[in-house]
Amino acid sequence: MSLLSFTAASVAAQIAHARGCSIFLPNWNGPVGKPALILIVGNGVHLRSNGIDGTTTRIVTTERADPSFAFADGIDPFRDVDWMAARQAAFRDLTGQFYTDILDDVQMLIDRGHDTIRLATDGHTIRVFARRAADYLIGGTYDVPSGLGGTFRVVLRDATDTHALVQNRGNCEDFDEMLPYRVPLDALIELDDRRAA
Repeated sequence: MSLLSFTAASVAAQIAHARGCSIFLPNWNGPVGKPALILIVGNGVHLRSNGIDGTTTRIVTTERADPSFAFADGIDPFRDVDWMAARQAAFRDLTGQFYTDILDDVQMLIDRGHDTIRLATDGHTIRVFARRAADYLIGGTYDVPSGLGGTFRVVLRDATDTHALVQNRGNCEDFDEMLPYRVPLDALIELDDRRAA
C-alpha cells in the first residue's frame, strides 16, 4: 500500500470546478451525471475534476498534465526532479485514469480544516486515508477484517503512518496463537464503529 498526499487547497479547486460543471467526462461504463475526481497516473500523479466546462479542449490523458491540477506530493513533474521514481514506487508500471468515488469524503475533510488529503492505493483501488498512527491507542483492542467475510479481534502492538502491527486476542484459540501480523492502518475498526468489514 502507498500513501499519496495532496494539498487540500488544490483538491478543493478541482472539486469546485467539478461542481460548477453540468457535463462530465464519461468513465469506462459510459456517461457520468455527477461531479467526481479522477486520479491520473502518467505524467506525474494528479487529481483532476471530471467536469467539462468549455474552457479547455484538453481531454484527460496520462501523457499531458496541467500545473493547475492537484499533484501528489513528490510526484509532480513541474516541481519534483525524481517524480518518475516516486510514481513507480507507488504504482509500479501501472498508468491510466481512475474514476474515484471519494469526492464527498474528501470534501468533508476539507470542511473539517484538513490541510492535507491523503489517499491510500494498492495500485488498483483508491480510498481516503483520514487517520494517523497517533489516532490509535497502542495496546487498544480493535477489530480487523479477516479476509473470510468476518472480523478478528486484535490488540494493537505498534503503528506506522501506513500499517498496524496487531496480535489476535479474544477469538478462538488457534487464531489467538498466531504470530503478530501487519494490516493497513485504516483497516482497524474501533469496537463501537459499525462500518462493514
